[in-house]
Amino acid sequence: MTRKAPTLEDVAREAGVSRATVSRVVNGIRNVDPAIREAVREAIARTGYAPNRAARSLVTRRAETIALVVSGAGDDSESEQNAFAARALADPFFGRVVSGVVGFLRPRSMYPVLMFAETEAARQQVLAYLRQGSADGALVFSTHAEDPLPALLAAESLPCVLFARPALPAPLTYVDVDHRQGGRLAAEHLLARGCRRAATVTGPLDLPAAQDRLSGFQDAMARHGHPYVPIAEGGFTFDSGASAMTRLLAEHPGIDGVFAANDLMAQGVCQVLRESGKRVPEDVAVVGFDDSSAAVACRPPLTTVRQPMEEMAATMARLLQEQIEGELTEPTSVIFEPELVRRASA
Repeated sequence: MTRKAPTLEDVAREAGVSRATVSRVVNGIRNVDPAIREAVREAIARTGYAPNRAARSLVTRRAETIALVVSGAGDDSESEQNAFAARALADPFFGRVVSGVVGFLRPRSMYPVLMFAETEAARQQVLAYLRQGSADGALVFSTHAEDPLPALLAAESLPCVLFARPALPAPLTYVDVDHRQGGRLAAEHLLARGCRRAATVTGPLDLPAAQDRLSGFQDAMARHGHPYVPIAEGGFTFDSGASAMTRLLAEHPGIDGVFAANDLMAQGVCQVLRESGKRVPEDVAVVGFDDSSAAVACRPPLTTVRQPMEEMAATMARLLQEQIEGELTEPTSVIFEPELVRRASA
């Protein structure tokens, strides 16, 4: 027997409100008390009600779709574009981002569309998609310091929210974590373990996040009497972490602690240490950053600095919705606090 699809009446019963109230919430009409609106959205999620998107769009003049844009740098070759997409999707933090975005959008009957913007042609496609109303706004994850997309979005006043402070200043809303504090937490933990010759594998130093994680780590080390920290720059990938650790060991064989600026690089660091006959954490303690799936998959499991990705992504989606509905009219920023998660590597 086919199960009957949930109706507006089912949602109204679940939320304890009238059918008309549910209809106003579904159609984005703003004269509904925020608490009631949230109760209706939760009831929609519980019942599995799916509004008729075509009919709703006629009322709201919205697509009910959000562009989830991964932006960066690449060339126009098909192989490079495919490689860019593969690298983005392979990053463990991306799944947590999608989870946070979908968790916010689904109860509101909104849907994400994944787009890549690594070339000029791809950036223009994103802009055209937004201009023509195929999506109501964009959540942008930029992986390149010279990325022009944020400025292009700002110039056209298109609704968007960035993940992380843009490298090139632009009047845009963004959500980020306190990277400096994260670097300080890593340093203080290594020092508390007794590490006195700690080094760091940074991310790309043209990115604000990598700069801030490094400066926070260096500042905390200096405040505890360690003015010099060996540095090797990586690229937020496993292979770049392994290469950086190989360089550090060649130049500073007495290293007893390493802060890697993300978990993927920390995995590479641990592999090189094992291959060099170093025990983790007995000989060299290792701390990562992100608390991604790579931290749990690492051997040994990583002590890492956690950024609350799901909550950050949901906040991005909320701020974008507020822009779309006209409730947020000026750029703002939301900065989350990091947290040290202790495991076996340090």
